[in-house]
Amino acid sequence: MPEQVKRRPCCTALLAHVDAGKTTLSEALLYVSGARRQMGRVDHRDAFLDTHDLERSRGITIFSKLALMQTANLDITLVDTPGHVDFAAEAERTMYALDCAVLVINGTDGVQLLRRSNVPTFLFINKMDLPGKSREELLKELQEKLSEHIVDFGADFDEIAENAAVCDEALLEQYLETGEITDANLRGLIGARKLFPCCFGSALKLMGIEEFMDVLDRFAPEQEYPDSFGAHVYKITRDPQGVRLTWMKVIGGSLKVRAPITYRDRDDREYTEKCIQLRRYSGAQFTPIEEATAGMIVAVQGLSATYAGQPLGEAVVGGSNVLEPVMTYRLNLPPDKDPLLFLPRLRQLEEEDPQLHVLWDDHLKQIHVQIMGKIQLEILKSLIQQRFGLEIAFLDR
Repeated sequence: MPEQVKRRPCCTALLAHVDAGKTTLSEALLYVSGARRQMGRVDHRDAFLDTHDLERSRGITIFSKLALMQTANLDITLVDTPGHVDFAAEAERTMYALDCAVLVINGTDGVQLLRRSNVPTFLFINKMDLPGKSREELLKELQEKLSEHIVDFGADFDEIAENAAVCDEALLEQYLETGEITDANLRGLIGARKLFPCCFGSALKLMGIEEFMDVLDRFAPEQEYPDSFGAHVYKITRDPQGVRLTWMKVIGGSLKVRAPITYRDRDDREYTEKCIQLRRYSGAQFTPIEEATAGMIVAVQGLSATYAGQPLGEAVVGGSNVLEPVMTYRLNLPPDKDPLLFLPRLRQLEEEDPQLHVLWDDHLKQIHVQIMGKIQLEILKSLIQQRFGLEIAFLDR
């Protein structure tokens, strides 16, 4: 039997503003890698990672989702994130789970202002099949407005090495002495956020996709994980049957089914609970597994009081979300519904979206919500209708 290839885990997210072609790029990557037999499209409402009815009807990504794919050296968990500003906090939370990120930029629009992240970053300049600025013009603009350490990785290796060497003083000295730079040198620079590989193409036309996958496969930073268990929680959801799921990136050791986890909730109460099931998702489907090893993202059933941003085991506390809701509305329930009895249902949605703040006014017996914007408000109304079968209205406070 042929020797089984041992691939290293790599969790990467696609980040972009609306209409940069982020979801189309995810479809192209899944198709070219062989993870999908056909390429879905947002406008055809059959994109693999836009699994929710609300996403397909609106043609935008609202909830972050995962897809599994492989390259020659990597076992990739691809995370598709929202691009609309109302759901930017959903994208922000995925930072806990990433080994690297891919910023997707619309080549026809020049440079878009992209939110900074503290993870190693690759760039894919999309829609290069359309009229607009040249590759050289776009690269110069990116270097001027984002970082002078953005390097075109579509060039030959000697040119890449020469441009990369000036990004680090020690590496430059080595290059001047020996004339050599290795792949490991470049992976180290990328991992330290001193070098940002840039590729050009068109996701819709499958231009430059294989080349970009080769760059990611060859230069994705390598991670070292400790032996003791640690994980970062980055999301809480409920499946269609109402099962509560804790989404976490394992960053040390491993986690087995039925293993107990001891942790503290937001109010510092201690819990010890068993992992009833471990799920690896790809799109809307999941596969139960017996053990999640370091580098994996897994959805865990059985934990009742975890929260987004929480460290587990030996993990250290991560960064806090910087985005906060800016709009406040009063929830207007039908006359036959008691607001106090409905409040726990809204708390479920608040738990799943930390940027939804639910407030109870005990004096007026009213529920108020704080949200990011009006699109999020419309989505919230739709979710309440779908989840609880209730038509509600939101009024200015």
